[in-house]
Amino acid sequence: MKLLGFDFGASSGRCMLGEYDGSRLTLSEVHRFQNDPVQIGRHLRWDFPRLFHELKSGLAAAARAGHRDVGSVGVNTWGVDFGLLDEYGELMSNPFHYRDALTETAMGDVREIVPDQELYSRTGIQFMHFNTLYQLFALRRQYPALYERARKLLFMPDLFGYCLTGNATAEYSIASTTAMLDVRGRAWDTELLAKLGLDAGMLPPVTMPGAVLGDMTGQNVDETGIRAKVISVCGHDTAGAVLAAPMRRGAPGAYLSCGTWSLLGVELDEPRTDAGAFEAQYTNEGGYGGTIRFLKNIMGQWMANEIKREYERAHGPISFAEMDEQERNARPHFAFVDVDAPEFGLPGHMTEKIHAFCDRTEQKRPAGLGPLIRCVNESIALSFRANIDALEQILGSGAPGFGGLPTLRVVGGGIKNKSLMRMAAGALNRPVLTGPVEASASGNILAQLLALGEIRDRWDAREIVGRSFGEQVYEPDATDAASWREAVARFRETVRGK
Repeated sequence: MKLLGFDFGASSGRCMLGEYDGSRLTLSEVHRFQNDPVQIGRHLRWDFPRLFHELKSGLAAAARAGHRDVGSVGVNTWGVDFGLLDEYGELMSNPFHYRDALTETAMGDVREIVPDQELYSRTGIQFMHFNTLYQLFALRRQYPALYERARKLLFMPDLFGYCLTGNATAEYSIASTTAMLDVRGRAWDTELLAKLGLDAGMLPPVTMPGAVLGDMTGQNVDETGIRAKVISVCGHDTAGAVLAAPMRRGAPGAYLSCGTWSLLGVELDEPRTDAGAFEAQYTNEGGYGGTIRFLKNIMGQWMANEIKREYERAHGPISFAEMDEQERNARPHFAFVDVDAPEFGLPGHMTEKIHAFCDRTEQKRPAGLGPLIRCVNESIALSFRANIDALEQILGSGAPGFGGLPTLRVVGGGIKNKSLMRMAAGALNRPVLTGPVEASASGNILAQLLALGEIRDRWDAREIVGRSFGEQVYEPDATDAASWREAVARFRETVRGK
């Protein structure tokens, strides 16, 4: 059985062909493309027309390769961002990028109306300045004419689905990233939106992943040569990655979806918004089957990518292999940074920001490409440790017999960074199991198979992943255990201040 999954990441996208023989899943890349945001005037935006052109190019490439017989198509993307449709159903402007400065003051403005504790208890979402709630609140204030004219708000995967089929919906996993969804009712929190002067009427009804969105329009069929159903898969790429994480039913363990961002958590049946979850700022996002992805957003490969870009502007291209060599030769545990500090989430001047952080925390500055990359990777690994410790504390509170999270299952492109995976095992002092690399795309295809009745449930889907892709295990190195214990203590004291 053949299916097509479109996986749009924050820097690139691809069309993946999934082939399922009743036991194993194979994936092959049909089309790949860059996803570069565009600075237009004061704002950073996604080039949506170009991205939809690339989606259609992927469909056409599949048709040319002899795959006109695909059973269905699914689209997943990053979270929070959206497009607005006017009274004619036309896209009004290119969507704002989540790293744009639109929301610079929005968090503070919203806090004056809805206190943090109330907002968290209602939505269960970690406070991040780019959450959809803050974007929409800022847009209404800064561009009232644009906001007033808008008739429909569609999140990125739903916007692609709308352009493919003409049908509008809000898929649950992507809707859950917005800080506008009632975390328990799994529907829009209309009372919250009214308090903030936001119109819930522009939001489509929430549907669970696995719903059939509709057939591709005749125009799209004519252009691409593909005639297929479009299925609302887990629209948020992390939800798809978690669906494809080969966890075992009843076996405790944490997952980590590692890429530009790192998302570390566990799968729950119901949300957690208690004092411990609020203090640690764990987020409750939706997953397949109405599950809760109880997780923390942690910086991933973004900082290292920014450092690489800075280096190449000054010195010319450098391969990842050369970077790895320089990192290996750098002194271990030299300096650490808080990778979740707000300044590191913004583009530009990453080396200067790292040096400024080291100055503030009375650490020596890492100098040169290798030491900088090592500082970032070790800091990410130590952040994994800090957050899994907090997760165990939250989950163990009031839960007799809770024995902790003995392993970490890592999926996504970040597992190709073997150095980071080894550091993670050392910092966590527990086994790190990795695979598959193409987790979001695998989850996309699996959600389609579930929708089509080819797989019974998410646990069957995960067994298929285990059979199809295997895993690599990183064990902590006993000879480095003392060094990592010292690093964990210094990170807590110097970087986290506790």
